[in-house]
Amino acid sequence: MEVSDLAHLYGKELHIKQISKWLRGSARAQEISKRAQLNSSDGHIIDKHDQFFRDHKLLLVLFRVLGVMPVQRGEIGRITFGWTSVPMLYAYVFYVVTTVLVVLVGYERFDILLNKSKKFDEYIYSILFIIYLVPHFFTPFVGWGVAYEVCDYKNSWGRFQLHYYKITGKDLEFPLLSTLIIVISLGCLILAVVFLLTLSALLEGFTLYHTTAYLHIITMINMNCALWYINCRAIGNASTALAAAFENDIEHNCSGYIIAHYRVLWLSLSELLQKLGNAYARTYSTYSLFMMTNITIAVYGFTSEIVDHGIRFSFKEVGLLVDATYCLFLFFVFCDCSHQASLDIADRVQTSLMKIELNKVDKGTRKEIDLFLIAIQMNPPKVSLKGYNVVNREMVSASVATIAIYLIVLLQFKIGLLNMRG
Repeated sequence: MEVSDLAHLYGKELHIKQISKWLRGSARAQEISKRAQLNSSDGHIIDKHDQFFRDHKLLLVLFRVLGVMPVQRGEIGRITFGWTSVPMLYAYVFYVVTTVLVVLVGYERFDILLNKSKKFDEYIYSILFIIYLVPHFFTPFVGWGVAYEVCDYKNSWGRFQLHYYKITGKDLEFPLLSTLIIVISLGCLILAVVFLLTLSALLEGFTLYHTTAYLHIITMINMNCALWYINCRAIGNASTALAAAFENDIEHNCSGYIIAHYRVLWLSLSELLQKLGNAYARTYSTYSLFMMTNITIAVYGFTSEIVDHGIRFSFKEVGLLVDATYCLFLFFVFCDCSHQASLDIADRVQTSLMKIELNKVDKGTRKEIDLFLIAIQMNPPKVSLKGYNVVNREMVSASVATIAIYLIVLLQFKIGLLNMRG
């Protein structure tokens, strides 16, 4: 039936534009209904639409090589973990070998701290070197121990991408993500090597042999920051694509049926962001504590040297400042990309909903708009580490304030001791 026939049938009160819009809406609903028949439990269908896995596969391989997260694509369309799987057996061997190396170097570092360190800056460096060995012993707890939850999070990406395809008719894309992962991964490794070789050249007693125990640890610290950034960037890409598709659909067919489907899709994306925080809660809770401890000790060592000897900027003082700046930068990236991901999910969709002229839509559509806005309000997208902490920019300022309090107390003790000696 043509548009002109419908206009004649329903009367003059229906304009041709309205009828054309109704036809497009009906066709759009039929398309969604047809794609809804795709089975979300079919691994082959999931694999076909799982672009995120294909783009960030290299990152998973690198974490398997480091023995930190021994998960694999064990089934078609699914990431799996097993305590007796091949990647896990490799992780056991890698961990035992590196543990022997870390213990040997750690013993030497303790010996230097207790028996050979005579100057204050030497004590501070010795403490920092020992602290940098600690993350190695966290691996079974923060890596292997959360592997099942990480698998659930990764598999949720496949289901979300299929859901996105069912509604929009397009596969989700992640521009330049695979290239970015290659660049960042190489950067993390090169940065670790340069950092350790520099320390070996500048610091007495830090031999090339010692760098072998630290290489995988420093690389792992860098890669954890990269992993978080890549996941938040991917969620940002997904939220941008969802918002663009939503804007396009409501522009051509603002119906309750379409808005209801996007509401469910948006809730799935918000849940994905929450799963990210829950899956890696142990990993990034200890990561944050490690960064704060390093920053506190490094800044304390730097300011203590200034109190004792004035501003002179020797290699060791500069090293302490670089260490504090480096850790603060990684910590800021961790918090900032979470903050950006949270904003990206809610803002643009919410703005699109608020721009809809309610007097031009029917009652059912107005109800769906209200439900969507309520869903955004009741489920604010945020990254929470299992409720212990919300990761955003406020976490940076709160952590810096905490570090400042500790520094004030420590420096008060330092100045008090100097006055007593004087």
